[in-house]
Amino acid sequence: MCDYSLASVLSRPAVVADHLVTTSFSNSSTRGFASVADLQTAVCLHPGTEIVFDKEPQYRKLLWRRTAASRVARFRKIDREIATTHHDALEFADGRIVLLTQLLPGQHATVLQLPSVFDNASGSETSAGHTVTETPAL
Repeated sequence: MCDYSLASVLSRPAVVADHLVTTSFSNSSTRGFASVADLQTAVCLHPGTEIVFDKEPQYRKLLWRRTAASRVARFRKIDREIATTHHDALEFADGRIVLLTQLLPGQHATVLQLPSVFDNASGSETSAGHTVTETPAL
């Protein structure tokens, strides 16, 4: 549910209407989501979870700061066949996939909806050069 790099961080699953913030965790070398009420606990999303950011989300791509084309995103797991890479990502309306570790810290988002069914054994597709976990239509 959460990226492998968050294994040493206390975590909990997301719920609808959760108010999240992008943050770095003290026991990890990565970034992810936490509740605005508890910045020490990672909030883990299932593939297919939809979130909306308060403002257009910003992220780093190489050395440059970028702004996503939409405030709404769907959570994905990418590149699962590569054990030692980050898997947690967001897919935006234009098809762009951004790793959570690339998001700038301090950005606020709200969980809009969770996937109706979560199935670890579901198929996968390739998108933007990444293997994306397929999720049922919402």
